[in-house]
Amino acid sequence: MPAPTSDLQLDDLLEEPTAAAADALARLEGDLIVLGAGGKMGPSLCRMARRAGAERRRIFAVSRFSNPAAVEQFAECNIETLPGDLLDRQFLATLPECPLVVYMAGMKFGSSEQPSQTWAVNTLLPLLVCERFRASRIAMFSTGNVYPFVPVGIGRGCVETDALAPIGEYAMTCLGRERMFEYCSRTYGIPVSIIRLNYATELRYGVLVDIARQVWERRPVSLAMGYVNVIWQADANAQALASLALAASPPFVLNVAGPEILRVRDVALKFGELFGVPVEFTGTEAETALLNDAGQARALFGPPRVSAAELIEWTANWIQSGQELWNRPTHFEVRDGKF
Repeated sequence: MPAPTSDLQLDDLLEEPTAAAADALARLEGDLIVLGAGGKMGPSLCRMARRAGAERRRIFAVSRFSNPAAVEQFAECNIETLPGDLLDRQFLATLPECPLVVYMAGMKFGSSEQPSQTWAVNTLLPLLVCERFRASRIAMFSTGNVYPFVPVGIGRGCVETDALAPIGEYAMTCLGRERMFEYCSRTYGIPVSIIRLNYATELRYGVLVDIARQVWERRPVSLAMGYVNVIWQADANAQALASLALAASPPFVLNVAGPEILRVRDVALKFGELFGVPVEFTGTEAETALLNDAGQARALFGPPRVSAAELIEWTANWIQSGQELWNRPTHFEVRDGKF
């Protein structure tokens, strides 16, 4: 796959569905609504759903939409936007009935300063949404932060059946989000898939962009979280859409992550080689890290279309050519759960 060299090419690749996503949407009937569609992944997921043979269905994108340009971009793809606050019960009641729901709402950054808001968004809102869409099929985004750190020497991350042990209040609310969906799935018989994601990346933001920018700008690279998983954002979105066909009661749980366990030190040194600059580090590598094993997803949907090695090359080319970057650091290096 050739590396994108412009926003237009990048967006085109991010919207390309996999065969699994297209097949799932072809077999499922009814309109699709994406809740929390205004974030980093939502726009490309909506456009992917539109491209995945979904011309026959209406697609709704729900968010606060503080940026009017985002509304225009959705409209260009025949995606209907519904601006509003999902915690507003009156607004939630006005949303159209849709058999298919992708739930992307959540609060992470700033959660340490606003813990009560974080709990409301991450645990109360799922209950309200499930009560509103109890007749629907739901794919909901969670996070690998619900897992404990694992020893890097064992060569794999956590699998879906491992015990959960969230670190910090944000991760606790993420587990609360899962439990609310599980409760409603069991109580109301709602088919649900839970997507535990670590970490989606593209060329304007993501873990690899964070590391690359530090190297490019001659800043020391933190080794606090010495190992990490990443996955091409288009593959993460495609697996989430495909999981709608696997949603069940009780919920079907799926880790979404790249197959590689990347050593942050090695990634930084590779960027240094590609940029032709020296690399400085700060801190030391711990013996544990937050890692997901997505073997089940690969068995179901095949490997990601873009490897970590390709993403590193693409990211370096993107930054060297002066393309747009989003100032949205992932803070993947945080180990105390405070965001």
